[in-house]
Amino acid sequence: MKSDKQTYWNANIRLIIGCLLVWFTTSLLFGIVLVELLNHVKFGGYRLGFWFAQQGSICTFVGIIFFYAWRMNIIDRKFGVQDD
Repeated sequence: MKSDKQTYWNANIRLIIGCLLVWFTTSLLFGIVLVELLNHVKFGGYRLGFWFAQQGSICTFVGIIFFYAWRMNIIDRKFGVQDD
């Protein structure tokens, strides 16, 4: 049976991997690899591929930071980790 520390660490790693996958998708795939495909769509008057390359990946990264902090607070409370 896994210890609480191992379960806590696994939950943290799953969260980190999920955040990195979202960041990878928006920054590399949407901003570079799929830019020509996304440029056929307009967003706020700009081509979507251009928007992801210039602003979208940055906005997503900031959102990921807040999401990570929120989810880690939930995980910390679940496992009884105290704030110092």
